[in-house]
Amino acid sequence: MTAAVAHVQKEFGTLHTGKANPSMLDSLHFSPESYGGSSVTLKDVAAITTPDARLIVVQPWDKGLIKEIEKAIIAANLGFNPRADGDSIKIAIPELSKERRAELVKISGKMSEEGKIALRNIRRDAQEALKKAKLPEDEMKRAEKELQAMIDDNNKKIDELLAKKEKELTTV
Repeated sequence: MTAAVAHVQKEFGTLHTGKANPSMLDSLHFSPESYGGSSVTLKDVAAITTPDARLIVVQPWDKGLIKEIEKAIIAANLGFNPRADGDSIKIAIPELSKERRAELVKISGKMSEEGKIALRNIRRDAQEALKKAKLPEDEMKRAEKELQAMIDDNNKKIDELLAKKEKELTTV
């Protein structure tokens, strides 16, 4: 259950809110030629920082990767326009339009629903395990009640994460 909530939180971190966040580039994989064409994540080959609210700076440890990283960021179609600046890449984060903010709120709602579906699946699996355990009726009812309390608690956590993300997305 904790993993389901953590997954939703991680997914929310990938949503572009108009503020620079290194996690916006977490999903970026590319295959540099100097690594034999094997796929690597950006954070494996570079330091990613946010010196201010509208800027992400990517500093690769191998300066020969700058052009490949720049191409990978463009190819990822994240809506960013990176520019190489000597030994780093700077990405200016554009201001979000009202329509894009509304779209991101819908996406975050879908992400939270996926987390709740995962919790429902966990509850179903746990209930099946309880039935197979063949516990006495009073213990079975107590266990089901505890299970439901845990599910409700985790659903509440997801709702809180969603409310926080929606506020973040709608705040200009």
